[in-house]
This record gives sequence, C-alpha cells and structure tokens, in this order.
Amino acid sequence: MEKFYHLTEEDWSLHRKGFDDQERHRQKVKEAIQKNMADMVTEEQIIMSDGKRVVKLPIRSLQEYRIRYTEEKSSHAGQGKGDVGDQIARAGGEPAPGQGKKAGNMRGEDYYEADVSLAEIEEALFSQMELPHLIEKEKSTSFITDWKINDIRKTGVTARIDKKKTLMASFKRNSLSGTQSFFPVLPEDRRFRSFTEEKTPQSKAVIFAMMDTSGSMGPFEKYIARSFFFWMTRFLRKKYMAVDIVFIAHHTEAKIVEEGDFFSKGESGGTICSSAYSLVLDLIEKTYSPDRYNIYPFHFSDGDNLASDNPQCVKVLEKLLPHCRLFGYGEVNQYNRTTPLMSAFRKVQDPLFRSYVIKKREEVYPALTYFFTPEK
Repeated sequence: MEKFYHLTEEDWSLHRKGFDDQERHRQKVKEAIQKNMADMVTEEQIIMSDGKRVVKLPIRSLQEYRIRYTEEKSSHAGQGKGDVGDQIARAGGEPAPGQGKKAGNMRGEDYYEADVSLAEIEEALFSQMELPHLIEKEKSTSFITDWKINDIRKTGVTARIDKKKTLMASFKRNSLSGTQSFFPVLPEDRRFRSFTEEKTPQSKAVIFAMMDTSGSMGPFEKYIARSFFFWMTRFLRKKYMAVDIVFIAHHTEAKIVEEGDFFSKGESGGTICSSAYSLVLDLIEKTYSPDRYNIYPFHFSDGDNLASDNPQCVKVLEKLLPHCRLFGYGEVNQYNRTTPLMSAFRKVQDPLFRSYVIKKREEVYPALTYFFTPEK
C-alpha cells in the first residue's frame, strides 16, 4: 500500500536550501569551464584520454559575503570619528589581494579545485557549435529522439513530479480555505508531467578530415591539428547520428586511414596538398553523392606546399566547392609568416570557403567555434 506524507514548510525549505547550494556550485563550475575553455581544449591529458579522465579547475570560493576590515586601522570597533566604518574599497588603485609584483601582507582570494569531467567540458563547448548550412538530404535510418511535455496529470511517478505546478495547486487550495500559503502540500496537490516521444530521422552528412603529415609538420603543428580534429570528432558523434567521418592523411600522396592511425602516426616527405583534394573529389563522385549527403571537407596544414602544386590546389578546390556545404582550411602558423598555400587561397572568393590561422594553442577553441558557427 502506497504511503502518503505531508510535506511541512521546514522540510521544503531544507530541500530548497540544498538545491540552491548545489545549483550555485554547478553555476560556478560552468563559469570556470567557460573561462578556462581555451586552455582545456588543448590540454594534453584530455586529448590523450580515454574519455574517462577528469581535470581540476580553480573555482572562486563560495564564501558568504561579509565585511572585512583593513589591517591599517588600529581599532575595529563599530564607532569612529564621523566615518561610516572601515574603508571597503581599495583606494589609490591598489592591486587586488594576492596580486602585484611585490610581496605583500594583504589577504588573497580563496579558491578550491573541482573535478571536471570530459562530459561537462563537452556540454559547454558543443552548446556553441553546430554543422553550418545543414539542409535536408536523404534521410538516415538513424533517428534522434526527443521528449516533449504534452500534459499535466494528477497521477504519475515521483520522478516526473512538477514542483512548480504542485506548489501552485497547494497555494490555491490553501487560499480557498483562508490561508494564503504554499504549505502544507497534500497528496491531492501533486501534479505530474506526461511526455511524448518524438523520433526524427536525420539528414545524412559526411566530413572529410584531411591532415598534412609531411616532414614540415613539426610536433606543435601536428598536435594542434589533432586537437582540432579530436574535438570535431567528438562533437559530430555527440550531436549527429547520421554523419560519416573519413580520415585522410597526406604528404605527396593522400590515403584514407583508420581513425587510430590518423591521431597517432606521423610521416615525412614533401607536400602536395592537391592529392588530398583530388581524393575527396573522387570519393564524392563515387560514394558520397551531393544529392544524398551534406559535404564538409576540413583540411589542416602548416601552409607549406610544393610551389608548382598551388595552382592545382585552387583548381581542385573550385571544383569541390559547388558540392560542399562548407570547406574549412585551418593553418597552423605560430610565426605568422606568409605561406604559399594561404597566398594561393586568397584568390578564392567563395563564402563557402572559410580559413583560420592558429598561432598558439589557445586559438584552437575559437577555430572550432568559427568553423562550426550556429546559424542565426
């Protein structure tokens, strides 16, 4: 037999206090993630992780507000010579506590470290990203499932209780009896949400991940390219069920490789970037028809290319663009030098072609949000 319990005001306030504290903590963690996103995106322990790692973030202490007296005052009593109290704001443009070039005696700000999972980082990052210009193509047999609230009922399971509507029903009943209060909450006041499952087939898409693995790509260049493709791959698999990812490595020749090899193996030799573009064009003609797939090629390189191949690169690129929803070129160029490939691409005047130069690790994050900008 099911037991019913009366919910008292004290019980509810205790629950609310715990919820508010938890919500405040979660908000602080979200703020810390967003503030440190540029560093975390290229954090080695994440890029090399198995998806189960956690990272530690410094988060400002959740202390209650209180007046802190300055140490310069000789007396901390509540009276003074006409002053309202001890000075709260720092005068004369003094540095914040714990900051500055010299040793000091001011109290620093309190921080604690919170463990942040890869899933929490993904939630914050991927909420800012989507495949641009995605249009309806051939529908996949995979479905994306959504749950929509379609009714509020007086019976249901506890997990689906609607607290707000429950309290409103309680307040209305208590008011009719002459007491304007939310409490007590009786069993007949409880309201439950009813959901409807909606399945929507997704349009097909294919992403061609092309990476330069020639000898000119040093450890920094390869790590930046792999960091970008690491997050891109997780983003696509998290948010899109009907997306194929084709991994292509190239030097003077291009070839399709396994995902594990793409992120781990290095090669050497010269650079002929048009080999990768020609391979993509061939795959589009034979396997990934634009009538069935949204097509997104992404290429990362250091910009060095065989001089005689630059015109061929532009030529093949211009053949690819009419079939693409977007073509993204990322160049790892930490010295901000003029490169042969970027110079050749300046001739391409097509809005479907986007390029981004990454000079330091922290710029992988803005590159991701630049290429995968949500449609307005």
